[in-house]
Amino acid sequence: MPEKGLSLPEFTALLVLAVEAREMSNSELKEHYRLTIDGKKRQRLNDLKLVESRQPRRGRAFVHVLTDSGWARLADDLRSGTIPPQTGSSGAIARALLAWLPRFMRRTDQRLSEIFEPEPEAPPAGLESRVRAAYAELAAEPGAWVSLTPLRRLLPGVPKAEVDEALVLMERLPDVNLVPESNQKTLTPEDREAAVIIGEQDKHLLWIGKP
Repeated sequence: MPEKGLSLPEFTALLVLAVEAREMSNSELKEHYRLTIDGKKRQRLNDLKLVESRQPRRGRAFVHVLTDSGWARLADDLRSGTIPPQTGSSGAIARALLAWLPRFMRRTDQRLSEIFEPEPEAPPAGLESRVRAAYAELAAEPGAWVSLTPLRRLLPGVPKAEVDEALVLMERLPDVNLVPESNQKTLTPEDREAAVIIGEQDKHLLWIGKP
């Protein structure tokens, strides 16, 4: 553990990534928490191996995720009370909640990652069924890769944003996977438009296996 403790912005970054328990882009962090992980803050958290940052594409915003070391460091700091000072009424609220959290962990015998584990969301049942039916119609065999371009054609009248949302939620299910086209040169403008963005990466192909 480094001699110098974490600054309040650094500690806040770890806490937010723990609460979200997923990879987050700077744009998401700024929109939801008025926070970004960039510059010296990103460099230090990366150097300490508490946060892993990457650019999905050259020139695109960084995305960040808490590492195993980051989870452990945050849990240790909470247990030891090594929390950067906060001021004002909001600081008092934060101190009270952060002091309560390790007591709750001891009482329930839970790890920090278990407390902040996100509940899986389910896509709208009707739209998920339509996506699955369209996939089954297009797949040459169960478990085949299907392009999103013809799949979207089988969902007339459904806004692209709604199909995108359903695909994003379905991708978290154990029997669903979405990947980019490996040969980007074969993509047509329609293929690129049909892609769904997950983790700031365009996904063009859908796979559905046995649930």
